[in-house]
Amino acid sequence: MLFPDNTLILRLAMIVFDMRLVLLYLLLLFAHPAIAQSDWQEALREWLTAEDMEESYGEELMEQLEERVISPINLNQTSQEELEALPFLTAQQVEELIAYIDHYYPIRSLSELQMVKVLDYHTRQLLIHFVVAGEERKKSIWPTLEELMKYGKHHFTATGKIPFYEREGDRNGYLGYHYRHDIRYQYTFSNRVKAGITAAQDAGEPFFSNKNSMGYDQYNYYVQLRDIGRLEELNIGHYRVKMGLGLILNTSLQLGKLTSLQTMGRSLHTLTAHSSRSASNHLQGMAATVRLSKHWRVTAFVSHQAIDATLNDNGSARTLLYSGYHRTMTEMEKKHNTLETDAGSSIGWQQNTWHIHVNAVYTHYDRPLQPQHNASYRTYVAQGNDFMNGSVDYSWNNHQWAVSGETALNQRGALATIHTVSCRLTDQLSLMALYRYYDKRYTAQRANSFREGSSIQNEHGIYMGATWQPSRSWLIQGYADYAHFSWPRYLVSTASDAFDALLSARYNRKQWTWNLRYRLHIKQHDNDTKQMIVNETSHRLRMSANWQPSPILSFLMQGDGVVVNDAGNNSRGIMVCQQARWQHRWLKVTGQLAWFHSDDYDSRLYQYEPSTQYDFSFPAYYGHGIRYALMAQVNMGTHLMLATKVGVTNYFDRNTISTGLQQVNQSSMTDLLFHLTLTL
Repeated sequence: MLFPDNTLILRLAMIVFDMRLVLLYLLLLFAHPAIAQSDWQEALREWLTAEDMEESYGEELMEQLEERVISPINLNQTSQEELEALPFLTAQQVEELIAYIDHYYPIRSLSELQMVKVLDYHTRQLLIHFVVAGEERKKSIWPTLEELMKYGKHHFTATGKIPFYEREGDRNGYLGYHYRHDIRYQYTFSNRVKAGITAAQDAGEPFFSNKNSMGYDQYNYYVQLRDIGRLEELNIGHYRVKMGLGLILNTSLQLGKLTSLQTMGRSLHTLTAHSSRSASNHLQGMAATVRLSKHWRVTAFVSHQAIDATLNDNGSARTLLYSGYHRTMTEMEKKHNTLETDAGSSIGWQQNTWHIHVNAVYTHYDRPLQPQHNASYRTYVAQGNDFMNGSVDYSWNNHQWAVSGETALNQRGALATIHTVSCRLTDQLSLMALYRYYDKRYTAQRANSFREGSSIQNEHGIYMGATWQPSRSWLIQGYADYAHFSWPRYLVSTASDAFDALLSARYNRKQWTWNLRYRLHIKQHDNDTKQMIVNETSHRLRMSANWQPSPILSFLMQGDGVVVNDAGNNSRGIMVCQQARWQHRWLKVTGQLAWFHSDDYDSRLYQYEPSTQYDFSFPAYYGHGIRYALMAQVNMGTHLMLATKVGVTNYFDRNTISTGLQQVNQSSMTDLLFHLTLTL
């Protein structure tokens, strides 16, 4: 039986509303009136689920949007493609916003966003962090060298993290110091030029030694040029590409299920520079989009880069690695031992609100992929040197409807297809449906799209979602997603199913914001004897209260509860968090305290923690302990910003933390993070 016993929901409610917890709520409430920051990070974290955190969607999302905060979109010089890169806007919202700009150009103030009816209050409050009403559009003349030197902006950042504890690997195993640090430099001119370099070093990696003789373990460099005649965009160096809905290529981020509801499943074709510290999920070479005519555009790219792999005895690649860690001799031996070449193109036709693209991607490895086939679920994993995928994607939208989809084939003729339709029934109510089918034989090396499983393979499912805003104060969202896997998967030796449902409600009233979110997630796996499959059912409940008594002061209080039932065995967890932020002129101070108690790792809890620029913190907690952090940010004029954060995690139920080379032989961990930003 896929659906759980309703008594589990009651058990969860009993945990969350335990009298001891209620007492703790009241004590904290009177001590510090609760609630959250109005910053864009706080608004976005509400869309992220536990799975998003584990797959680093949240980190990539925050980092890309951080770039937009630094270089906001000028509404008087923007394009539809640029606005579509904002992941919280629906297709209808982008279309209506472009139409308003064209009709009432130039935009004089961001308050005009209230005139775009499809932009609800919450979206407008989020959008103003990423756009400006800047100078008016000029003729498309490439700037002179003097203009580039005079009006360009230089942005330099440096970040370092110092742990006040020692891991086993720091004593014996890791090749480098136990500090993490990175530096970034970026030059921008309007929205037409962006160039820079990012150098990153993880804790334990060698610095100016071993294979890192050039210093840092990872360098990402990029040049991005836009609007040069018919050349709409040119990327050189490290870059990201997304085609359609990601069935054959998406090295950009893939949004989670709740975020997909927010964007109504838009189909996108984007090129963007890869400026983050991430060592994976990008291409290296050159990519360009050329406007052939008013309706026709073509995008082409070529990439050649060294990647990490675990090798077989015969020199073939058993597993491709994307962690980016090179801390031990074993990890260092795998660094850049395989070469990957990618090439692809997309030709598209667009007229008004219609578009259709034909896409193709080719991938070659200098070593053949020969993964182990020691289990039935690995029967159809990709193998060989060469891979070819092609697809057709489409989209159409107006003020009420939006339809998009993509259908793809690999070189063996296996099919993957995904289609979405959304409808804005009224100004208050929107509905969305998504259907996908991924054949068990379908493989695409760079695919990343909507899914329940771990890859775009062996999945058949349907997703339904709704957004209802009965008044300016209320926002209610929910979805239900069912997936069927016809072939065995990891830990499942036969066909299986999964079900995921979420309901969230937000209420704003003057200085207060209240949030409630419940999620039910059911997965299946083999029992201990592998004679039958059993359900693993998790219930997650989150309640938060936000209070901002003045523009300089805000508070957050949040409670999370989880119950996991795995073949009759219950695991429970609970967390209570209190956060306060004070900001006045040049100084901002944020403090956070969280208490957590869970039975085991299965009932772990996640808590977003404010951090410095480009550092996204959403760790998982299990066991029994507390986590507290204090951050201060000082703005020294308009050019220099300094920030520091100290965080402490104390466990009450153990004398060691983690295992293996990451093991810390004490019950407490303290980290110091510092950050500098210089803008000229």
